[in-house]
Amino acid sequence: MNFISQKIIPSVLLLVCTTTVALAATTNTISDGPYISYADSKLAVNAICNGAVVKNSLLKSLDTNRCFNQFNKTTSVLSEHVRSPLIYQGNFDVIAVSDFHGQYDLMLDLLVNNNVIDQEYNWNFGNGHLVITGDVFDRGDKVTEILWLLYKLEQQAKKASGNIHLLLGNHEVMVLNGDLRYLHNKYEKVSVMLNTPFAKLYSKDSVLGQWLRSKNVLVKINSQLFAHGGFHPDLVQQKLTLAQVNEVFVNNLVKNELANDRSELATYLHKTNGPIWYRGYFREPKASVAQIDSLLKHFSVSSIIVGHTSMPQIESHFNGKVIAIDSSIKKGVYGELLLIQGDKKSRLTLSGEQLPLKQI
Repeated sequence: MNFISQKIIPSVLLLVCTTTVALAATTNTISDGPYISYADSKLAVNAICNGAVVKNSLLKSLDTNRCFNQFNKTTSVLSEHVRSPLIYQGNFDVIAVSDFHGQYDLMLDLLVNNNVIDQEYNWNFGNGHLVITGDVFDRGDKVTEILWLLYKLEQQAKKASGNIHLLLGNHEVMVLNGDLRYLHNKYEKVSVMLNTPFAKLYSKDSVLGQWLRSKNVLVKINSQLFAHGGFHPDLVQQKLTLAQVNEVFVNNLVKNELANDRSELATYLHKTNGPIWYRGYFREPKASVAQIDSLLKHFSVSSIIVGHTSMPQIESHFNGKVIAIDSSIKKGVYGELLLIQGDKKSRLTLSGEQLPLKQI
């Protein structure tokens, strides 16, 4: 069953676990999930609660007080996973962030302290747009918690006339394709305990897997263009539109699900100079000012906003034409948000302070 094109069980109660249980060396302290898939016309739920594997049970029936020290009970709908538009215009604030890398607790502090979500972890940004330019997966040990929270917030944001744009980063694409070299060892144990290859937990038959497959690799909001890595100047020479870049990329997302090999263009977009891997705004061989100007003109934007390349804080490069928003959240110590209000850009700190962008 294709979750992207069809609704499944329009009302299902989920307990989205927000546990802060520390990961120990033994598996009897591991809690993870839920992993929800559709098989034989039924929803199958797999979860691990304090080392106990629970299968084929709606999560609402779990004894969560036994399984988790802390949890957030939410009512959520497994919604239709439709690919979102690439272009948005309107009078609303935008907040952008990148590279959570499983650092759930730091993410919560950052979003709560800057009033994007409230103390109960519900949407609090009104009609604003929150952009996450990829890399929720890998490195940290609370990836699943982040995904389910964003899944819930996405629905809440739309009800408030706001929006969440979760873009694909290189680590989403790696995991979906079975490249697990940066996987936290917790998830190696989860895979063994559930007797399932980790990538299969996010298969096209799973709720989160289908949701991730419905995501884009870029979004343009007013005059700002967002992606995980960036756009190589070659795209101008090839005269590719944003729609073409996105369509070719997402239609060739998971190699073993394709009927044919990736085309030359699809291969290019999924490699070093493509939108999830490109680092040429910050590292050699570095794009020139003229090339940046050409990209901005070609895509009709005033700036390009990217993650992927870690910085100590959010930084403005090329006179504000490129904004680097990977503020090293992956280290689990500090992070920042980019706030866009009309033509004004500022950075929001972990404590909730609003500061000017650092100019590089």
